[in-house]
Amino acid sequence: MAFNAANLTQLAHGNGFKLWVYSSADAIATVNSAGYFNDSANMLTVRDVIIVLDTNTPTTSLVSVLSNTGSVVDVSDGLAITETDSD
Repeated sequence: MAFNAANLTQLAHGNGFKLWVYSSADAIATVNSAGYFNDSANMLTVRDVIIVLDTNTPTTSLVSVLSNTGSVVDVSDGLAITETDSD
C-alpha cells in the first residue's frame, strides 16, 4: 500500500519536537523505506518520533525521522514494542 496522510496524526509538540501516530496495514519494512513519508515532508522534521501501528499484523514500532530534504523523508528502521499478554 501507499502512504496515506489521513492516517498520520500529530499527538504532541514542544521544544522543536513532534510526536506522531501513523496507522496502516503496511508492514514496518515498507513504512521505514526512504521516501515512504515524502507526502508529509512539509510536516515532519528531523528527530520527530512516529508511533507506527501495523493494523494487518498487528504490531507497534517507534521510528524517528533521520533526514528530510524538503521532498525526501527517511526514517529509522524502527524499534518494535513487545506486545505480550501472559495472563
